[in-house]
Amino acid sequence: MTTTTTQALPHWDMTVVFPSLESTEFEEAFDHYRRHVDDLVQIFDRHDVAAHDTLPMNGETVRAVESVLNASGAIQEEGTTLRSYIASFVSTDSRNTIAQARVSELSQRSVVLSQLFSRFTAWIGSMDVERLIELSPVAAEHAYQLRQAKLESQHLMSPEAENLAAELEPSSGTAWSRLHSNLTSQILVPIPTEAGTRDLPMSVVRNMAMDPDRETRRLAHQAELGAWERSALPLAASMNSIKGQGNVIFRRRGWGEPLDSALFNNNIDRETLDAMMSAAKDSFADFRRYFKAKAKVLGVPALAWYDIFAPCGGSDRAWEYEDATAFIVEQFGTYSRKLSDFAARAFRENWIDAEPREGKTGGAFCMKLRADESRILANYVASYDGMSTLAHELGHGYHNLNLAHRSPLLRTAPMTLAETASIFCQTLIKEAVLSRAAESEQISILEASLQDQSQVVVDITSRFLFESRVFERRRERELSVDELNELMLQSQRETYGDGLDNDVLHPYMWAVKPHYYSASRPFYNFPYMFGLLFGLGLYSRYTRDPESFRAGYDDLLSSTGMDSPAALGSRFGIDIRTRDFWDSSLDIIRQDVTRFEELATRA
Repeated sequence: MTTTTTQALPHWDMTVVFPSLESTEFEEAFDHYRRHVDDLVQIFDRHDVAAHDTLPMNGETVRAVESVLNASGAIQEEGTTLRSYIASFVSTDSRNTIAQARVSELSQRSVVLSQLFSRFTAWIGSMDVERLIELSPVAAEHAYQLRQAKLESQHLMSPEAENLAAELEPSSGTAWSRLHSNLTSQILVPIPTEAGTRDLPMSVVRNMAMDPDRETRRLAHQAELGAWERSALPLAASMNSIKGQGNVIFRRRGWGEPLDSALFNNNIDRETLDAMMSAAKDSFADFRRYFKAKAKVLGVPALAWYDIFAPCGGSDRAWEYEDATAFIVEQFGTYSRKLSDFAARAFRENWIDAEPREGKTGGAFCMKLRADESRILANYVASYDGMSTLAHELGHGYHNLNLAHRSPLLRTAPMTLAETASIFCQTLIKEAVLSRAAESEQISILEASLQDQSQVVVDITSRFLFESRVFERRRERELSVDELNELMLQSQRETYGDGLDNDVLHPYMWAVKPHYYSASRPFYNFPYMFGLLFGLGLYSRYTRDPESFRAGYDDLLSSTGMDSPAALGSRFGIDIRTRDFWDSSLDIIRQDVTRFEELATRA
């Protein structure tokens, strides 16, 4: 059962950083950051950080690299806190004009940093990186990133072109992305009620997809589609502009296609992607078994799109926020005291903004704030799914905790590895609930898990297919709203197949998902599938040998900015370039589908 929570839901506490956006403390920190960016420019100029034919690998060069790495790390740490602090206001109230102005101001500093990053990449491309790593402990610590920079230097435009691209970004790709975020967070959807029509925020209406009443879900779905249709023109302009810009920039940088850049930035190769996507495609038949079993439980001939997130099963537990947080802390403790203490601290110190409300970004995310602190945005619904989402986002925070002791430039993770801890934590909670649930309740728990996994395997594949086709067609011309809708429907039909009623799909999912609206990060989709299946594979290894797993897991999380997914996976006997690994992770899901089918038959 899914309900609207009866408890007051928390907002995150940002006063521990600065009293307010208008405080003297914030203004001083903002000015300090701007001065430090200017200082970094001077450091780059002093060391002539730019492309050269060949640089001698002597003591002077080594000292210059160490100086630049240390100064760049300090700037990154300072900027992360400011960006997250400002984002905490924009993401919870897009109408906050003061915060929006600060975002714009900060983006100007980001232009400078982007230009410096291009200079640094070209500079490293002029060096014997392996010799540099031998001579410098600081370079050795950052060895993987320096090797990647050496490779990336082969995909730079001229310095003048890179500078121009960086200067134009705030008023091109970034501006279109902000338009999508601001517009979608402010959409009000008219919903018919017994008391008359009410205008509700889009995030609230989308949460109605989890309502137990089918007619409520159907009406919300129709109203949602109508709202997207009314907003589609500017969103299509955003999509066309971002994909058009991407096609030009990636081609000018010498990438064969945008996907090649995405693979490089996610630290995997085409062989790995092909193995994973091939395994995923073969699993669609199993997910369709799940969809059909869910339709049986709901008593409908086939699932409509608005049934995908419908609750089913015999659970009467609402999982109010306080119950969910207590359960998470308790169950995280079965893995380790460190994980449990981390979650307890996040709840105690109000790191989480959980209340859905007008102007707030939909969905959920976790962002680094400072040192070992993160902040989590959620739109909590009192349900197992709501609790599962909290556990997932706390996993991201735990990943950040394990990265905190690394140098600032190493506190990163490619998207392929960014889901590792979140999937692990989410699975811990799922298994804990299942272990104590009656058979009638197991249906709802398994269904919620399979629902999430179907989104990450089936729906993510539809998004991958959609984005591939948009990039391809955008080379020739802009696409109309109708064309974007048809491409979205085509991708959904190919992936969901007869698991859903093909007459009731969601043609506007391209407008819903913010992941399409990033000029610098194309294909912000397949890494989620990688993260799910990689995380499930790790959890399987944990169940086989818990003590051995615990001994290496936190170190793996802390090393995600220091090596490739292939190398890190090998620590646990994982070969990501083979179908065997991906199939073994999908087998875990297949087992749950079979169990769900059995329960559905007896329901």
